[in-house]
Amino acid sequence: MSSAKPASTSTRQRKQGEQREPISRGAGARQRVLRAALEVLDEHGLPGFTMEAVARRANAGKATLYRHWQSAGALLVDAMDATFQPFPVPDTGRVETDVAQLLTAFVRLLEETPFPRLLAAFVDAAERDPALATLHADLTERRREPVLVVLDRARERGQLPGHLDVELATDLLTSPFFYRRFVAHRPIPEGMVDAVVAHVLGGEVVRRRSKPS
Repeated sequence: MSSAKPASTSTRQRKQGEQREPISRGAGARQRVLRAALEVLDEHGLPGFTMEAVARRANAGKATLYRHWQSAGALLVDAMDATFQPFPVPDTGRVETDVAQLLTAFVRLLEETPFPRLLAAFVDAAERDPALATLHADLTERRREPVLVVLDRARERGQLPGHLDVELATDLLTSPFFYRRFVAHRPIPEGMVDAVVAHVLGGEVVRRRSKPS
Protein backbone atom coordinates (compact mmCIF):
# COMPACT_ATOMS: atom_id res chain seq x y z
CA MET A 1 0.00 0.00 0.00
CA SER A 2 1.31 3.41 -0.94
CA SER A 3 1.95 5.83 1.87
CA ALA A 4 1.69 8.90 -0.33
CA LYS A 5 -0.90 11.43 0.80
CA PRO A 6 -3.66 12.39 -1.64
CA ALA A 7 -3.16 15.71 -3.37
CA SER A 8 -5.03 18.65 -1.89
CA THR A 9 -7.98 20.12 -3.73
CA SER A 10 -6.01 23.20 -4.75
CA THR A 11 -3.15 21.02 -6.02
CA ARG A 12 -5.51 18.87 -8.05
CA GLN A 13 -7.18 21.95 -9.52
CA ARG A 14 -3.80 23.43 -10.41
CA LYS A 15 -2.72 20.23 -12.12
CA GLN A 16 -5.98 20.04 -14.04
CA GLY A 17 -5.49 23.61 -15.18
CA GLU A 18 -1.95 22.79 -16.29
CA GLN A 19 -3.20 19.79 -18.25
CA ARG A 20 -5.72 22.00 -20.04
CA GLU A 21 -3.21 24.65 -21.08
CA PRO A 22 -2.40 23.16 -24.53
CA ILE A 23 -5.84 24.32 -25.72
CA SER A 24 -4.28 27.73 -26.32
CA ARG A 25 -1.92 26.43 -28.99
CA GLY A 26 -2.84 26.16 -32.65
CA ALA A 27 -5.79 27.00 -34.86
CA GLY A 28 -7.56 23.76 -33.97
CA ALA A 29 -7.50 24.62 -30.29
CA ARG A 30 -8.89 28.08 -30.99
CA GLN A 31 -11.73 26.60 -33.02
CA ARG A 32 -12.53 24.24 -30.17
CA VAL A 33 -12.94 27.19 -27.81
CA LEU A 34 -15.11 29.06 -30.31
CA ARG A 35 -17.35 26.01 -30.80
CA ALA A 36 -17.58 25.58 -27.04
CA ALA A 37 -18.59 29.24 -26.69
CA LEU A 38 -21.53 28.84 -29.06
CA GLU A 39 -22.58 25.59 -27.39
CA VAL A 40 -22.67 27.32 -24.01
CA LEU A 41 -24.62 30.24 -25.45
CA ASP A 42 -27.09 27.91 -27.17
CA GLU A 43 -27.70 25.81 -24.06
CA HIS A 44 -27.60 28.42 -21.32
CA GLY A 45 -28.30 31.74 -23.02
CA LEU A 46 -26.64 35.02 -22.18
CA PRO A 47 -26.95 34.65 -18.37
CA GLY A 48 -24.95 31.43 -18.47
CA PHE A 49 -22.37 32.65 -20.95
CA THR A 50 -19.25 33.13 -18.83
CA MET A 51 -15.57 32.55 -19.37
CA GLU A 52 -15.72 29.86 -16.69
CA ALA A 53 -18.50 27.99 -18.48
CA VAL A 54 -16.75 28.15 -21.84
CA ALA A 55 -13.46 27.03 -20.30
CA ARG A 56 -15.16 24.01 -18.77
CA ARG A 57 -16.86 23.10 -22.04
CA ALA A 58 -13.63 23.47 -24.01
CA ASN A 59 -11.58 21.65 -21.37
CA ALA A 60 -9.37 24.70 -21.10
CA GLY A 61 -8.12 26.86 -18.26
CA LYS A 62 -9.92 30.16 -17.71
CA ALA A 63 -6.58 31.98 -17.71
CA THR A 64 -5.91 30.52 -21.14
CA LEU A 65 -9.08 32.09 -22.51
CA TYR A 66 -8.28 35.46 -20.98
CA ARG A 67 -4.93 35.49 -22.76
CA HIS A 68 -6.79 35.52 -26.08
CA TRP A 69 -10.04 37.34 -25.22
CA GLN A 70 -10.27 40.20 -22.75
CA SER A 71 -13.91 39.53 -21.94
CA ALA A 72 -16.79 37.16 -22.53
CA GLY A 73 -18.20 39.71 -24.97
CA ALA A 74 -15.05 39.66 -27.10
CA LEU A 75 -15.14 35.86 -27.14
CA LEU A 76 -18.79 35.92 -28.16
CA VAL A 77 -18.08 38.23 -31.09
CA ASP A 78 -15.21 36.04 -32.32
CA ALA A 79 -17.31 32.89 -32.00
CA MET A 80 -20.20 34.33 -33.98
CA ASP A 81 -17.87 35.83 -36.59
CA ALA A 82 -15.87 32.64 -37.10
CA THR A 83 -18.90 30.36 -37.29
CA PHE A 84 -21.29 32.42 -39.41
CA GLN A 85 -19.22 33.91 -42.20
CA PRO A 86 -20.73 36.12 -44.91
CA PHE A 87 -22.05 34.20 -47.90
CA PRO A 88 -20.00 34.02 -51.11
CA VAL A 89 -21.03 36.61 -53.66
CA PRO A 90 -22.78 34.95 -56.63
CA ASP A 91 -22.38 36.23 -60.18
CA THR A 92 -24.92 34.62 -62.50
CA GLY A 93 -25.27 37.69 -64.68
CA ARG A 94 -28.82 38.35 -63.44
CA VAL A 95 -29.32 40.51 -60.38
CA GLU A 96 -32.63 38.80 -59.49
CA THR A 97 -30.95 35.37 -59.45
CA ASP A 98 -27.93 36.59 -57.49
CA VAL A 99 -30.10 38.19 -54.80
CA ALA A 100 -32.38 35.15 -54.66
CA GLN A 101 -29.37 32.89 -54.07
CA LEU A 102 -28.19 35.03 -51.17
CA LEU A 103 -31.65 35.20 -49.60
CA THR A 104 -32.15 31.45 -50.01
CA ALA A 105 -28.88 30.81 -48.17
CA PHE A 106 -30.05 33.19 -45.45
CA VAL A 107 -33.35 31.33 -45.09
CA ARG A 108 -31.46 28.04 -44.68
CA LEU A 109 -29.35 29.67 -41.99
CA LEU A 110 -32.51 30.75 -40.15
CA GLU A 111 -34.28 27.42 -40.50
CA GLU A 112 -31.56 24.78 -40.31
CA THR A 113 -28.98 26.05 -37.81
CA PRO A 114 -28.93 27.39 -34.23
CA PHE A 115 -28.15 30.84 -35.65
CA PRO A 116 -31.51 32.41 -34.64
CA ARG A 117 -31.14 31.47 -30.96
CA LEU A 118 -27.53 32.58 -30.92
CA LEU A 119 -28.27 35.85 -32.67
CA ALA A 120 -31.10 36.62 -30.26
CA ALA A 121 -28.72 36.23 -27.32
CA PHE A 122 -26.07 38.25 -29.13
CA VAL A 123 -28.47 41.13 -29.80
CA ASP A 124 -29.56 41.07 -26.17
CA ALA A 125 -25.93 41.31 -25.07
CA ALA A 126 -25.29 44.18 -27.50
CA GLU A 127 -28.23 46.12 -26.04
CA ARG A 128 -26.60 45.94 -22.62
CA ASP A 129 -22.99 46.61 -23.63
CA PRO A 130 -22.13 49.65 -25.83
CA ALA A 131 -18.75 48.18 -26.79
CA LEU A 132 -20.38 44.95 -27.85
CA ALA A 133 -23.02 46.91 -29.75
CA THR A 134 -20.28 48.51 -31.85
CA LEU A 135 -18.76 45.11 -32.60
CA HIS A 136 -22.20 43.75 -33.46
CA ALA A 137 -22.74 46.61 -35.89
CA ASP A 138 -19.41 45.82 -37.58
CA LEU A 139 -20.36 42.17 -37.95
CA THR A 140 -23.73 43.11 -39.38
CA GLU A 141 -22.12 45.37 -41.98
CA ARG A 142 -19.87 42.53 -43.12
CA ARG A 143 -22.86 40.23 -43.50
CA ARG A 144 -24.73 42.83 -45.56
CA GLU A 145 -21.79 43.23 -47.90
CA PRO A 146 -22.64 40.41 -50.37
CA VAL A 147 -26.07 41.90 -51.12
CA LEU A 148 -24.59 45.39 -51.47
CA VAL A 149 -21.94 44.07 -53.87
CA VAL A 150 -24.57 42.36 -56.02
CA LEU A 151 -26.73 45.50 -56.18
CA ASP A 152 -23.79 47.82 -56.86
CA ARG A 153 -22.59 45.53 -59.63
CA ALA A 154 -26.08 45.47 -61.14
CA ARG A 155 -26.13 49.29 -61.21
CA GLU A 156 -22.77 49.34 -62.97
CA ARG A 157 -24.06 46.85 -65.55
CA GLY A 158 -27.17 48.92 -66.15
CA GLN A 159 -29.46 46.23 -64.72
CA LEU A 160 -30.66 48.62 -62.03
CA PRO A 161 -31.04 52.42 -62.17
CA GLY A 162 -28.09 54.43 -60.99
CA HIS A 163 -30.19 56.35 -58.47
CA LEU A 164 -31.20 53.18 -56.62
CA ASP A 165 -30.44 53.42 -52.87
CA VAL A 166 -28.66 50.09 -52.39
CA GLU A 167 -28.58 50.42 -48.59
CA LEU A 168 -32.35 50.83 -48.45
CA ALA A 169 -32.86 48.07 -51.00
CA THR A 170 -30.75 45.73 -48.87
CA ASP A 171 -32.89 46.57 -45.84
CA LEU A 172 -36.07 45.89 -47.80
CA LEU A 173 -34.76 42.60 -49.16
CA THR A 174 -33.58 41.13 -45.85
CA SER A 175 -35.91 42.56 -43.21
CA PRO A 176 -39.01 40.47 -44.07
CA PHE A 177 -37.14 37.30 -43.12
CA PHE A 178 -35.89 38.78 -39.85
CA TYR A 179 -39.41 39.93 -39.04
CA ARG A 180 -41.07 36.58 -39.67
CA ARG A 181 -38.44 34.65 -37.71
CA PHE A 182 -37.70 36.95 -34.77
CA VAL A 183 -40.81 39.09 -34.34
CA ALA A 184 -43.80 37.23 -35.73
CA HIS A 185 -42.36 33.76 -35.01
CA ARG A 186 -43.93 32.48 -38.19
CA PRO A 187 -42.45 30.02 -40.70
CA ILE A 188 -40.91 31.33 -43.87
CA PRO A 189 -43.12 30.02 -46.67
CA GLU A 190 -41.87 28.47 -49.86
CA GLY A 191 -41.73 31.10 -52.56
CA MET A 192 -41.19 34.00 -50.20
CA VAL A 193 -37.69 34.66 -51.52
CA ASP A 194 -38.91 35.10 -55.09
CA ALA A 195 -41.85 37.20 -53.90
CA VAL A 196 -39.63 39.58 -51.93
CA VAL A 197 -37.17 39.94 -54.82
CA ALA A 198 -40.03 40.65 -57.21
CA HIS A 199 -41.59 43.26 -54.91
CA VAL A 200 -38.33 45.07 -54.15
CA LEU A 201 -36.44 44.80 -57.44
CA GLY A 202 -39.01 43.62 -59.97
CA GLY A 203 -40.29 47.02 -60.95
CA GLU A 204 -36.81 48.52 -61.17
CA VAL A 205 -35.54 45.67 -63.34
CA VAL A 206 -38.58 45.71 -65.62
CA ARG A 207 -38.47 49.49 -66.05
CA ARG A 208 -34.75 49.38 -66.77
CA ARG A 209 -35.15 46.65 -69.38
CA SER A 210 -38.02 48.44 -71.08
CA LYS A 211 -36.22 51.79 -71.20
CA PRO A 212 -35.20 52.73 -74.77
CA SER A 213 -31.49 52.43 -75.39
